[in-house]
Amino acid sequence: MRLSTLLIDDEADARAVLRAHLQRHCPEVEVVAEAASVKAAIETIDHHQPDLVFLDVRMTPGTGFDVLEGVAAVNFHTIFVTAHDEYAVRAIRVSALDFLLKPVDPDELVASVEKVRQVANSRSRKADVRYEVFREEMLRSGNQTGRMVLPTQEGFQVVNIDSIVRCEADRNYTRFWFENGQKALISRTLKSYEELLVPSGFFRIHQSHLVNLSYIVEYKRRKKGGILFLRDGTELPVSETRKMSFQQIFLG
Repeated sequence: MRLSTLLIDDEADARAVLRAHLQRHCPEVEVVAEAASVKAAIETIDHHQPDLVFLDVRMTPGTGFDVLEGVAAVNFHTIFVTAHDEYAVRAIRVSALDFLLKPVDPDELVASVEKVRQVANSRSRKADVRYEVFREEMLRSGNQTGRMVLPTQEGFQVVNIDSIVRCEADRNYTRFWFENGQKALISRTLKSYEELLVPSGFFRIHQSHLVNLSYIVEYKRRKKGGILFLRDGTELPVSETRKMSFQQIFLG
């Protein structure tokens, strides 16, 4: 399984070494971003919603524990990487999955990533069962409840459909944007959510974009496709192949 991963360390050399080890020994780990400060780390985590974070303890200024306290939600696995073993107990107390000492031993790194993979697979299997039960009920009832389930690492989250502004494809994942500004990266394809959401007033305007029609404020035609403006200030492309179908919804 793919593990979207962040490297948080104020030393560029340390990040480079860790990245090289991961590329060589842990192909399932995909490093999507790095950060070198507490502030940048919090922003990067909230933006990418990763599966896994490698987190330095001593940073300048602040610590890795400050990062965990500052993020909106700790819904990712944490592996601390540090030269200071006196922080091991505290790392365990904040539910870190593992603790690696610098310089990182490749064999220990592989073992740590394997722990993450096993935990993620176990939670994913349990979430899949709950998700499919909820999904089948939605399809059978025509989704009269106005809610839907989003599987997470810990289980699943039930959300109000009318709070979803848009969804965007990210390979085999789907990124959700909500009216309160929160985001979620879910391990399901956009096509699977198109099936569930189109009956509730959504339209797939592009291969990568599914939007809640109630959040549209303006549409501008282009020779090929168009541009859609949403209430949250987002501008999205309407593909040429979906242009006519989209216009018919509003113009008849």
